[in-house]
Amino acid sequence: MTHIERYGLIGTGSRAGMYIGALTGEHSGIAELVAWSDINPGRVDLYERELRALGAKVPVRYTPDQFEDMIRTERLDRVIVTTPDYTHADYVSRALRAGADVVVEKPLTINPAGLRQIAEAIAESGKEVITTFNYRYSPRNSALRQLIGSGAIGDVTSVHFEWALDTVHGADYFRRWHRDKANSGGLLIHKASHHFDLVNWWIAAAPVRVFASGGLRFYGAENAQARGLGRRPERGTGVVGDPFALDLAKDPRLKELYLDNEHYDGYIRDRDVFDTGISIEDNLALLVDYDSGATMSYSLNAHSPWEGYRVTVNGTAGRAELEVVERGAALIEDDGTVVVDPSATPEGATVDPVRPNGERLVLQRHWEAAQEVPIPAGIGSHGGGDAFLLQHLFNRVRVDEPLGRVAGYADGVRAVSVGIAGNQSLATGLPVAISDLAVTPQLAELNH
Repeated sequence: MTHIERYGLIGTGSRAGMYIGALTGEHSGIAELVAWSDINPGRVDLYERELRALGAKVPVRYTPDQFEDMIRTERLDRVIVTTPDYTHADYVSRALRAGADVVVEKPLTINPAGLRQIAEAIAESGKEVITTFNYRYSPRNSALRQLIGSGAIGDVTSVHFEWALDTVHGADYFRRWHRDKANSGGLLIHKASHHFDLVNWWIAAAPVRVFASGGLRFYGAENAQARGLGRRPERGTGVVGDPFALDLAKDPRLKELYLDNEHYDGYIRDRDVFDTGISIEDNLALLVDYDSGATMSYSLNAHSPWEGYRVTVNGTAGRAELEVVERGAALIEDDGTVVVDPSATPEGATVDPVRPNGERLVLQRHWEAAQEVPIPAGIGSHGGGDAFLLQHLFNRVRVDEPLGRVAGYADGVRAVSVGIAGNQSLATGLPVAISDLAVTPQLAELNH
C-alpha cells in the first residue's frame, strides 16, 4: 500500500492556494493536507469554506504558537511555508527541529542570520529543506538550460539578464508588506532570487562576488512630489480613475483574502505606491562573478510599460538569446481592473503586436546564421512551470537528469546569497565577496 504523506501548511495567503489545490486535488492520492495555520483566522475560514464546498476533507486548524504541537500531534512528514519572507527562517528551523521536512517558498530567508539559523537546524535534525523555484520548470527556461548544457555555445563567459516588471505587477510590491526591506529583503531577495537561481542553474556555477547599484527612483512620496503628482490616497480601494490604485473590492479573490479579513491583523493590502515609508529599491543593477570565471550583468526595473525578461548568454562557441513577454502592455480594463501578476495567470496577458509569439529562444554559433530553437508547451501558470514543479515536489523526485530542475537547500542558499551580498553592496558602495557574508560554515562546501 502506498504511503500517503502527511502535510501541514503555515501561511494561507494567495500563494498557498497553489499548494492547497494540489494537495486536495491532483496529488491527493500521494499526499494529504492534514493541518494548517495562519495568524489571520479569516483567511483560514475562507479556505475551509472552499474545501467544504468541494466536498474535500478540511485540515485541522492550529494557531502559529501551536506550530510544533501541530507537527507532532498530526505526525506531519512535511510542512509547507508560505508566510512573509522575514518569518521563513523561524518557521523552517522550528519545523525541522519538530521532526518534519520543509518545503519553503522562495526566498529561503532574507539575511545571514536566517541562513545560519536554518543551517543549524538542518545539522541538528537531519531533516530536508526544499526551496521551490518554479521558474526552473518553465519550458522556455528548461530549453535554455538544455541548450547551454549541450555545449552549443561552448563554455559560458558572460550573461546579461534584464527583468522588467510593469506598472501593475511591479507596483504591487510597493503596496504590500514587501515595501519594507525588513520584511522582504527588497526585490533583490524577494523577486530576484528567482532570477539568480536561474542563472546559477543555467550555467552550472556558483556566485562568488557581487557589486550592486540602485535606488527608489519612481515609487515613493519623494518621487511623486518631484513629478508633481499632487495629493495621494492612503490606499487604493474605492479610488476611481487612478491607474496606480488597486481596488480590492473589484477583485473577488483579493477581497475575500485580504479586504474582508484585514480587521483581524490590520494588514492593508492596497497601500499607495507613492506613499512614505517605502524602503526597497525599484531600479537595480548588479555585476556578479561566478566560480566558473563567468560574469553576469543584471538589471531589474519595477515600473516598465511591459513585463518580461531578456537573457543573453555568451560562450566560447557562440551566443544564446531568450526573450519572454509575459504582458505586452499594462492596459486598464473598462471596469478599471487588471490582472496583477500575468505570469501567475497566463490568460491575463495582453497580446503584443511587436512581439506576438511571447517567447523566443535563438542560438547563433560563431560563423553561422542565427536559428530559432523550439520551446515545448508548458502546463499552467508561471510560464508553464507550476504543474511540473508540483509533480516533482509531491512525488519527492530527486534525480532529474539532464535538466536537474529539483532545487534543494544549497540552491536556496546560493540564490539568496546574491541578494544578501547585493544589499550589503548597496549599503557600502563596495563589491562584496559571498565568502565574507558568514552566512553558514557550509557555504564554501556548497559552492563546490
